[in-house]
Amino acid sequence: MLKNFRTLSITIVMLLINSIAFTGCKIDTRDNYGLDKDNPVAVEVWHYYNGIQKIQFDKMVEEFNKSVGKDKGIIVEAFNQGSVSELTDKVIDITKKKVGAEKMPDAFMAYPDTAYEIEKLGLLSDFGKYMSENEINKYIDSYINEGKLDTEDKLTIFPLAKSTEILIVNKTDWETFSEETNADISEFNTWEGIANLAKKYYDWTDRKTEAKDDGKTFFGRDAMANYMIIGSQELGEEIFKVTNGKLEVNINEKVMRKLWDNFYVPYINGYYGAYGRFRSDDAKVGNIIALVGSTSGAGYFPDSVITNDDQNYKIESMILPLPKFKDSKVAYMPQQAAGMVMIKSDSRHEYAVTEFLKWFTESDRNAKFSIAAGYLPVKKEANHSEFIEGKINNNDVLDVPKKSQEAVLEAIDQERTYKFYASKAFNGADEARDILEKSMLEKAKIDREKVKSLLKKGISREEAIKSFNTDDNFNNWLEDLRKSINAVT
Repeated sequence: MLKNFRTLSITIVMLLINSIAFTGCKIDTRDNYGLDKDNPVAVEVWHYYNGIQKIQFDKMVEEFNKSVGKDKGIIVEAFNQGSVSELTDKVIDITKKKVGAEKMPDAFMAYPDTAYEIEKLGLLSDFGKYMSENEINKYIDSYINEGKLDTEDKLTIFPLAKSTEILIVNKTDWETFSEETNADISEFNTWEGIANLAKKYYDWTDRKTEAKDDGKTFFGRDAMANYMIIGSQELGEEIFKVTNGKLEVNINEKVMRKLWDNFYVPYINGYYGAYGRFRSDDAKVGNIIALVGSTSGAGYFPDSVITNDDQNYKIESMILPLPKFKDSKVAYMPQQAAGMVMIKSDSRHEYAVTEFLKWFTESDRNAKFSIAAGYLPVKKEANHSEFIEGKINNNDVLDVPKKSQEAVLEAIDQERTYKFYASKAFNGADEARDILEKSMLEKAKIDREKVKSLLKKGISREEAIKSFNTDDNFNNWLEDLRKSINAVT
């Protein structure tokens, strides 16, 4: 009798151990952490979505509150805080307890750099406490890894929707140019090819007028920091390498020269340009006909070009892959867009936030939001062209610009041959990225104006360019860049 009882006890213990192991030592997902639909908990969420993104997000918050939230006892209160920098500034002010600062929300959108700074203060909770391993594994691995901030066991950033970069072309004006010059569309595949196309376009437009050296700019890009970071990575040299929490800055001279030759040099020649706030603004007034920008901004690419106050003409757009360098062994695409972080509070509020985000990122729902906003869905199941095309064909994303749909499909297609690259968080990351954003672009803008001044004085274009396209000019810029980066890291 005693022997049988002992055997039964051992069996029960082993079953319990296996049960715990099977669940990955995660929480019991049946636990509702005190949620009560008759006494709902309100959670405040801050975001920076605007335009169609805000409209879609607000709709989904309302849908959640009327359905799942109502049944579970969760009320989500979502507030736009302006731009991402404005949102970040407000959060930082709260952590510094500045006079007039608002109350900290339960959750807010943040890039890894911001999350890293707030995490150092011990203020952020772990979404993993309220999710099973099976639930987490349904999300794209690189998105989850980014959200762990170099830790193995804490999910600090919850992925909502991601974006990357693509090439957008004014197809109408491109076709005219291509027909008259035999310009090859395949040259859009590489940065070297785009520089060559831009020179051809400048010369072609220059020949159309009697005035000398008045050719038009062909190309521009948003997010110069991405050009620097992704370009370096493609050419085999990672600028910011973080290993076990330690940062190594690597600004390789040979790589920087390649980046310089394929941006600075075309820019001072007048082949590239940056005039408005965004390159889509430049495309709208005909200052450029091709640009690299975010998938989330594809919907802003113009449907017509304004030639003056009274005249404009309709154009079609063309979405192409992000260019790469000819010498790159692996093509990279930036992994972008903020996720959601959660402030430490009590399990009831934290669980409520997590439940909303899990609901928001369910494959069907997240795909609808992503397509409408120019983002990529965050779950593996939804991150396929067939899945997205199914939503489009079923009219699940009505009133979404075709450009946004095509941008998402192109980006998903890019994933087959490109690798995602997400910059790691480290002390001074924001400042370092800002330096990369401005350093080469501002130098190019200043020197382009100097070239134009020389042209007005009667100096030949060849001589004017030659005076700036020198080893000394490059080396001085490179030295300043290194000093600036080292000063903030």
